[in-house]
Amino acid sequence: MATDLSAPRTVRPDVAPIQRRTLRLLFTTQIIGGIGVTIGIAVGALLAARIAGTAVAGLAQSAGVVGAALLAIPVTRIMARHGRRPGLVVAYAVGAVGGVLVVLAAVTRSVPLLFLGMLFFGGGTAANLQARYAAVDLAEPARRARQLSLIIWATTIGAVAAPNFAALADRVTSGWGLPPLAGPFAFSAAAFVLAGGVLLGLLRPDPLLTARRLAAADAPVADVPAAVLAAEAPADGGPVGGDVAPAAAPVEVRAPRGAGMRVAWSVVRGRPAARLGIAAVAVGHLVMVAVMSMTPVRLGESHADADVLRLVGIVLSLHIAGMYALSPLVGWLTDRLGRRVVILGGVGLLLAACAVAGTAGHHTPRLSVGLVLLGLGWSGTMVAGSTLLSESVPDGVRPSVQGLSDLTMGLAGAGAAMASGFVMQVAGYPVLTLLAAVATVPLVALALRPVPSGAPDEEG
Repeated sequence: MATDLSAPRTVRPDVAPIQRRTLRLLFTTQIIGGIGVTIGIAVGALLAARIAGTAVAGLAQSAGVVGAALLAIPVTRIMARHGRRPGLVVAYAVGAVGGVLVVLAAVTRSVPLLFLGMLFFGGGTAANLQARYAAVDLAEPARRARQLSLIIWATTIGAVAAPNFAALADRVTSGWGLPPLAGPFAFSAAAFVLAGGVLLGLLRPDPLLTARRLAAADAPVADVPAAVLAAEAPADGGPVGGDVAPAAAPVEVRAPRGAGMRVAWSVVRGRPAARLGIAAVAVGHLVMVAVMSMTPVRLGESHADADVLRLVGIVLSLHIAGMYALSPLVGWLTDRLGRRVVILGGVGLLLAACAVAGTAGHHTPRLSVGLVLLGLGWSGTMVAGSTLLSESVPDGVRPSVQGLSDLTMGLAGAGAAMASGFVMQVAGYPVLTLLAAVATVPLVALALRPVPSGAPDEEG
């Protein structure tokens, strides 16, 4: 049933040093940016509750999710025309602006400014998500999933360190006249500026533009569909590095002009593997957000206020560990067993998580097991789905398709977060987990659907 999509192209030996440097750089900036993002997640709801009231605190958090999803569109358009580096830098810059706006909102107690700031703050999340795709532009086919998962794993370090930095930032900035909980967002803005600055100065050569140059050297431009490669891309600002560029006449690299969501969707519609990749990422994220977002409320139903925060911290830490800590192992399994197999395995873990968490009652250890399984299932669908999507579409339209995937994932997560509160209030946590499990049925059907002979499931 699994389709092997990991073989046919041989990567030139002189690309390997560029890929190693790219991975090291992305790993480092992912930690820095991850700290900035996680600080916002850790204190954003508390700050929103103090400024606007508890009733709208969740909406402020959702604004960040929606911002990340919407920013995927312009960011990937920049990448499609100019490469990964400027796209990631712009995303981090927007996130930094959002952090500054949130600080100003805390000082002025302005609710509209708070929502605008949280919307822009999503730029940091957008950059963190897009970084995983930059890791596979020059990856060897047999190692794509492992190298993508390595960048996802780097988020673990930022997630663990962020709460400590949040408390430190709040203490340091209290002497500057900033209100409580505003300082962490100032620190987040600084982290985004640092991550963007490092990428701006050091992510050279650009991995996406380098991959296009190599593809152009291997295949005549005339053989590439005009709808995908329509105009010349601007220069990267320097040589590719080493002797990657052909020794003969310079190769013209063509990038899509106006390759937006419509073009991306038209490409995805004709490729079953690309559709499966997007569905895996979106459905896995939807199920994870729906169950995870209401778990603190579930804990609050059976524990005293003095114990709730401590238990929420423990349970969510275990959940985050499930999401990120084992992602290199998930990547290795994806390369060894196949993308579809790991996607189905991730769905199985999500179903197990819903069953365990939904039947845990008020037994906190069992609920914790369910949240760990939930994180592992998300990791399987995210790593395998992202890898399958990236290798299933041509180079020229790949950033736009990846942006479409992140847009779909973000909107699915935001919708799940908003709907889960209503379901929790009306029907309770067990029904919520049951509905989350039912949401995986279309993904299972898509993953088990036979691939038509000759379907364009793979670039080239």
